[in-house]
Amino acid sequence: MERENAWKKYEGEKQKEVFDFAEGYKAFLTKCKTERECTEEIIRQAKEHGYESLENVIASGRTLKAGDKVYAENMGKSLALYHIGEEPMENGMNILGAHIDSPRLDLKQNPLYEDTDLAMLETHYYGGVKKYQWVALPLALHGVVAKKDGTAVQVSIGEKDGEPVFGVSDLLIHLSGTQLEKKANKVIEGEDMNILIGSIPLAGEEKEPVKKQILKLLEEKYGIDEEDFTSAELEAVPAGAARDYGFDRSMIMSYGHDDRVCAYPSYLAMFDLREVKRTCVCILTDKEEIGSVGATGMHSRFFENTVAEIMNCTGEYSELALRRALRNSKMLSSDVSAAFDPNYPSVMEKNNSAYFGKGLTFNKYTGSRGKSGSNDANAEYMAEIRKVLDENGISWQTSELGKVDQGGGGTIAYILANYGMDVIDSGVAVLNMHAPWEIVSKVDVYEAYRGYVAFLENIGV
Repeated sequence: MERENAWKKYEGEKQKEVFDFAEGYKAFLTKCKTERECTEEIIRQAKEHGYESLENVIASGRTLKAGDKVYAENMGKSLALYHIGEEPMENGMNILGAHIDSPRLDLKQNPLYEDTDLAMLETHYYGGVKKYQWVALPLALHGVVAKKDGTAVQVSIGEKDGEPVFGVSDLLIHLSGTQLEKKANKVIEGEDMNILIGSIPLAGEEKEPVKKQILKLLEEKYGIDEEDFTSAELEAVPAGAARDYGFDRSMIMSYGHDDRVCAYPSYLAMFDLREVKRTCVCILTDKEEIGSVGATGMHSRFFENTVAEIMNCTGEYSELALRRALRNSKMLSSDVSAAFDPNYPSVMEKNNSAYFGKGLTFNKYTGSRGKSGSNDANAEYMAEIRKVLDENGISWQTSELGKVDQGGGGTIAYILANYGMDVIDSGVAVLNMHAPWEIVSKVDVYEAYRGYVAFLENIGV
């Protein structure tokens, strides 16, 4: 079924709405390149929009009522926003879920070494990447170093003008005969993705003088020593700001669209809600790129536990009421979809692909092979969503992740569906997904925001 290009709704002066929204998103992408940075920035913005810490509410013993807005933070890497509705929470919540982690290179626990008068950092790639895309690329280091005295040092090097950048070297074309005969997944091996960080020896040192020069610089600038790497989380990400893409500036090129392109319009939709009947929630989680595992991933009990705490603060909690609240909820699992690429049409099926400019994308199912590992949403729920989107003039489309036997992927949808709630995958189409620099359409990001507001305010009402 042919969908009209959403840009046609924004001709002339109305186009400014889309471009203004995109500027805010670009600023977010440029500032927030790790899950920790995302969490910190979103909480800062949430406070400006009247949200308060759930911990403070619990400590004060205050009762939450309709219209109250609270946030809960999980280890600085994930968070949830709650806007309390007029109806009892037992009737269900309207939930937006996205993830704020992205593919990258993580430093190993003992990363620093010297080889032939060059100081290097060993890495372990995080998430699904084409490793050859990460060489000969300017990288920045972001993260935190936790010290034994309980302090934490925030690190961000390579983003500001005048700061150095880092990188993984590539083999020169003149000596690449054997390398170029390898399969693409073997051209660059994981253990060879070591980052070059320095080459000047420390005066007076005979053993590992370049490494010691780097350690001296780290001690002077950050007060950290080599042992502190063992309690650090440092990530190498592409250096540089989000940029307009194309002569018409209709697109955005950036690191981290997957999945911040869904996280950003999700939390802004929460900020812009008016009075709501059902309690609205935005859960922004970590570790999706490696299976949603761990204490900060969607498989943890963080979301369930915070819902229980919220219900206790509204005077509604019981174990049965909690189970009913989760079962009666409705969710958009917001994650990116693969945009149709005219350079690679053979892996896509045109009637069931997502296209730039066609608005918010829905994937009734994901998974691979015979839908393995997917949440396959109910037809009735899809019909309910269609009605809300069409009544609110939202541009939307449906998609699969490529041809049936080409591959596949998954999201957090099936995890929430385990509670028995209605869940469907939705999000924004992306080109170059999981590459260091990904591309999205500005109008699709704006339609996602509008669609999320419509969902929160109207579904289940």
